[in-house]
Amino acid sequence: MLADLNEVFQIANEKKIAIGAFNVVNFEHIQAILEAAEKLNMPTILAFAQTHEENDIAYLEEMGPVMVLMAKRAKVPVVVHLDHGVDLDYIEKALKLGFTSMMFDGSSLPYEENVKMTQKAVALAKKYGVTIEAEIGKMAGITLNNEGITENRKSDRSMYTDPAEAKDFVEKTGVDCLAASFGTVHGEYFAEPNLDFALVKELSEQTGVPIVMHGGSGVSHEDYKKVIANGVRKINYYTYMDKAGGDAVSKQGPYKMFSDAAKVGRIAMEKDVESAMRCFVNMDENIK
Repeated sequence: MLADLNEVFQIANEKKIAIGAFNVVNFEHIQAILEAAEKLNMPTILAFAQTHEENDIAYLEEMGPVMVLMAKRAKVPVVVHLDHGVDLDYIEKALKLGFTSMMFDGSSLPYEENVKMTQKAVALAKKYGVTIEAEIGKMAGITLNNEGITENRKSDRSMYTDPAEAKDFVEKTGVDCLAASFGTVHGEYFAEPNLDFALVKELSEQTGVPIVMHGGSGVSHEDYKKVIANGVRKINYYTYMDKAGGDAVSKQGPYKMFSDAAKVGRIAMEKDVESAMRCFVNMDENIK
């Protein structure tokens, strides 16, 4: 069933858990995520990032209607979310397709300009009656801005989100949740992440809104538990799910038929997503 972020955040806040937001670029991703969510009877978020289209991996006008249809058919609440939208026209295209949530990412902009553009995005979200996420602070890894796609995996504390600035940002924009930088990296980790748990707690207390963790793949289950305890209510997860599918196909192949390879990849991704979801809701002692 279709839901928005505020509906699933209500569940997350009551149970002190986090909801997984899983990026999708093909039908197998959608199947794997929804099958895991229905098995655990947990809400989830199907997300499509603007970077997917910029990289010619998948296209919003093709994936969007399928995501919305599958969310409507699901037995659990499912948010259909546009991730890292940097262009308001592109975001509105997703909303017209039936997306129930959006993220405007102005984190690469100067602070005042980010505030101004996010205010416009909030007005757009209200027009369509959907929830909105925004971001301040700079995340290492692959990012998209108005100048194109860039990659920088060097992370230092100067890039982390400032709590006072975060409070000011939320008050001025009225966003429903805030993506923040506290030590995670977009994409694959090549070194163990060093997360600032105290900063997460301070951001949650100062802003009064759910904190979103981007770069969630590759983080240890113990670290997940700590950030969730300190106020993270949404965790973005993609790279290691997709990698699980690719690894399974590589190990069990070669295949003559693509459909056989796709099935193997889907099953492996479902197991990886289930493991992540169990951790996010503190059920990881039951992981098989």
